Amino acid sequence: MPVTADGLPETAEAGDPGPPPGLVVVGHFDQPPGYGVNRPWGADSWLFTWTTGGGGRLRQGSARTTAGTGDLVVLAPGVRHDYGVEPGAPHWRFWWAHCQARPSWPAWLRPYDAGDGMYVVTPTPSAAHARIESAFHRMLTDARWTGTGAPPAGHADREQVAVAHGTAARELALCALEEVVLLTAGAARTPASPSGVDPRVRRAQEMLAADPGAPHTVESLAASVRLSPSRFAHLFTQQLGRSPMRALREARLHHAARLLESTDLSVERVAAASGFVSPFHFNRVFRERYGMPPGAYRAGGPMVGR
Repeated sequence: MPVTADGLPETAEAGDPGPPPGLVVVGHFDQPPGYGVNRPWGADSWLFTWTTGGGGRLRQGSARTTAGTGDLVVLAPGVRHDYGVEPGAPHWRFWWAHCQARPSWPAWLRPYDAGDGMYVVTPTPSAAHARIESAFHRMLTDARWTGTGAPPAGHADREQVAVAHGTAARELALCALEEVVLLTAGAARTPASPSGVDPRVRRAQEMLAADPGAPHTVESLAASVRLSPSRFAHLFTQQLGRSPMRALREARLHHAARLLESTDLSVERVAAASGFVSPFHFNRVFRERYGMPPGAYRAGGPMVGR
């Protein structure tokens, strides 16, 4: 029997196991003091919360944080967590969504890793809040689409919770949530690099992230930051824990996964656009990274990033 919003509680309760894996569920709550949820075994899906008023407190494993207006807090699956109204706060008004994250999302969230699968994206400039709120409203509306005719028009303000059924509704809802992730992770002030990280290493990181498909080499990266290749490779590996070419391969694989999700380019063209000269090599390393070949990954749809 399919799960419907009517079958879900208007507010989660302590011990609530969370939605079954594979569903896309979105809601908007305004909770009074005393509200809280405790999941000793975590959830089977990712949980996204974005606060629009009051204050919340969230804990995942040993990581904990408080959330105020404009804060996005994301909890990865499989780790015990609890959350509720922050002590002393008059209420907690927030959007939330349970789903399986698209493969590219963990990389965008990684700079905001607070440990144990918690990501705290803050602060988001107030100028972006209206667009983020609009994306959540659209997610709530699109999740209600039956797949026939046009999606519902306007905001579904009268409904607190919606469950997306069918591929089209799920994909539309995930597209809206992806906009939220991009707007928050892109607009928030990226946490400062760990103390002691050389600015030349940070510059090389930025170059890899900006254009992973470019023909980067240790020599070209070293020249761009005015270091010898041997000194650059040693410094990069020492400070970041992986070699420049390992970092480049990871950036290219994330880029390829994104192209497989969002375009109809052939696997060969995705490989070339991501900087892989050999399609055979691309297929091998992609399978190692994501557990399946590129064609199966595209056919299987979004998965949790690993």
